[in-house]
Amino acid sequence: MTDPHRLAARVDEIRHFGVMAVADEAWRLEHEGRSVIWLLAGEPDFGTPPPVVEAAHASIAHGKVHYTSSLGIPALREAISQHYDTRFGADVPVDRIVVTTGASGALSLALAALVDRDERVLMTDPGYPCNRAFTRIFEGVAATVPVGADTGYQLTADHVRSRWDDRTRGVLLATPSNPTGTVVPSAELDAIAAATTELGGTLVVDEIYSELVYDHPPTTVLDRLDDVFVVNSFSKTYGMTGWRLGWLVVPEWALDAVARLVQNLYISAPAPSQWGGVAAFTPEVTTEVERRRTVLHSRRDLLVEGLRSIGFAVPVVPQGAFYVYADCSAFGPSGDVAHRLLHEAGVAVTPGDDFGVHDADRHVRFSYTAPKSRLTEALDRMAKLLS
Repeated sequence: MTDPHRLAARVDEIRHFGVMAVADEAWRLEHEGRSVIWLLAGEPDFGTPPPVVEAAHASIAHGKVHYTSSLGIPALREAISQHYDTRFGADVPVDRIVVTTGASGALSLALAALVDRDERVLMTDPGYPCNRAFTRIFEGVAATVPVGADTGYQLTADHVRSRWDDRTRGVLLATPSNPTGTVVPSAELDAIAAATTELGGTLVVDEIYSELVYDHPPTTVLDRLDDVFVVNSFSKTYGMTGWRLGWLVVPEWALDAVARLVQNLYISAPAPSQWGGVAAFTPEVTTEVERRRTVLHSRRDLLVEGLRSIGFAVPVVPQGAFYVYADCSAFGPSGDVAHRLLHEAGVAVTPGDDFGVHDADRHVRFSYTAPKSRLTEALDRMAKLLS
């Protein structure tokens, strides 16, 4: 007899977010009265800019709370298209822009449109864990490629060519990346795109941290490539994680398929969030984003220098996002190190096994989403413990 409580096999392969187990323990310690410095989650400590909040309030007050076009309200799609033009000099037509429920919605749409059963998608190990989960949910195979400091923890065109087989459907990149904060150099990205096209595949590029880079101006692959899916989000740049708003730039040949998927998967992104998103592209918010980028740059420099002084190895300075992926092997396996830092120093960090298996026990991820005063205190606590 069939078990009525049987779950789909794919569910067994979807792991819990490891970071949440650390967060639960940190909350428990705080409830007991312990002081915990959170260098854990991928969420900025900045709030949503006031113009965005005000625009959303106004939309609710005027009754704009119903379903919208599945592809997004015209005002927001036009604002995103104009942003690409003024910010990057990239011509991205409005009809290629699909408003989504965060970057997760965009990644899900891209993979649902592209991947058939047992087809492989090349991606990095370490990498964002949901990329593996999304691929599996759509019956594909996350073909992870071990990467290290020698390639900036990113894929190269040589990786793509050497790992490609007749079941490979495409390549998924994140630049800057989570958990490493590293960027794929423009020339290498172009080489990866060329190799992917030559081999008959499709490239998906996650640019959700593209505005948060520190050693060069922000860029987008869309200023030179058209035949590519590009994922972006309001969450990180604009402090809008809970608003669940993002977008996907879609090649023309996939537009109808993606539109049908949106209509069936979630109908439309939240209406108030979309009206708030329009205000994210105003000059006042653009100025605030630049201020935040400067603050994060300063935090990065402080944290990297401090970690190195304690004995963590940081072979590649992260160029973007707000993470440092540090080698903790001088102090023990990453799970043990993360446990000691939390319980003995009151510093919450993410162990490497949340992001893959390659050298995972040698690495922990620090998020510099806390003020410099708290980062300095965290470094002092860790130095006292680990010295």
